[in-house]
Amino acid sequence: MDIPSKNSSFLKSPVLSGGFKKLFWLKNKYLLSGCLFMVWMFFFDPKDWGIAYDKHEKLNELQQNELHLTKVILQTKDELAQLKTNAQTIEKYAREKYFMKKDNEDLFIVSSTFNIK
Repeated sequence: MDIPSKNSSFLKSPVLSGGFKKLFWLKNKYLLSGCLFMVWMFFFDPKDWGIAYDKHEKLNELQQNELHLTKVILQTKDELAQLKTNAQTIEKYAREKYFMKKDNEDLFIVSSTFNIK
């Protein structure tokens, strides 16, 4: 039975042979705690970056909706101003929106939607 000598690689530890030189940053407690803090804040915190991104997207969607509704309100105000000032626009509006007609007219409603089965 051979007994390994003191010079053999069997007795060398990984620290002495350079195996852990790449992991030297694990010894720095400030760097390690900073990395753990960043991981915690990005992934496990109740206000993590995923939720913040979702809220930002929702905010953009609501702002687009607000712009659309503002345009609709302006169009409605213009229609109201025309209805208050012109009798012909009142008649046109009543015919288009409420399908009203004069006594001596016939009204035909043509639907542009159709179901194909």
